[in-house]
Amino acid sequence: MPLRDTSAMNRLLQCLCFLLLIAPAYAAESQAPAARTIVLVRHGYYVPDPAADERLGPHLAPIGVAQAQLVGARLAGLPTRFDAMYVSPVQRARDTAAVIAGNFPGRRFEVVDDLAECTPPSRRAEIMVHENPKDLAACKTQFDRLFARYFRPAAGHERTDLLVCHGNVIRYLVTRALGVDTTAWLEMSVGNASITEIRIEADGSFKVIAVGDVGHLPPAMLTGATGDSERSLAIPPLPLD
Repeated sequence: MPLRDTSAMNRLLQCLCFLLLIAPAYAAESQAPAARTIVLVRHGYYVPDPAADERLGPHLAPIGVAQAQLVGARLAGLPTRFDAMYVSPVQRARDTAAVIAGNFPGRRFEVVDDLAECTPPSRRAEIMVHENPKDLAACKTQFDRLFARYFRPAAGHERTDLLVCHGNVIRYLVTRALGVDTTAWLEMSVGNASITEIRIEADGSFKVIAVGDVGHLPPAMLTGATGDSERSLAIPPLPLD
């Protein structure tokens, strides 16, 4: 083999060895923990309907659709891109997500069964007395599983996830993020189409940034939180002399 060919081969081997040496370090750096922001949206207003599917529940009421349109516009105006969009399998959450999706052309939601509404244990004995203990325990397990899956640092780069779900889900997850007694979840109230934001830092610590934000809704469209009145988009009677 000519001398110059041997020299070129040696340089090539040196380059390959160098790449093999730095590859693990580069891979580790690309998967380093990073911050994750979770944006949780409660579904819009709905009217209970005994005739609705027992598992899915009823569709949104007209005012709930309007609320979803407003929260969708608010989300679209945020200075961030959602890396993933998840939704509860329950109909009122799916309807809310469908309206929100109109602000994000080409994006799709993933249905997550653990985002479904249920009732976890609470310190409110007058409410718990009407609940099945097995159902309460199963709900707690569901929400804890949800928290373990999504409420952890991202890998490699910061990301933001959108979860469209329910009031009980959101309030329980807030107690987990705060590190307080999870049976205190019922001491909070979040309205329909409200926004809750929780940030998980790269080191695994939590920052609750907002809970139940409804700044995108006019006062006449506030529903679902403690103290809110029943409202609708029906045309009221015209006051005449």
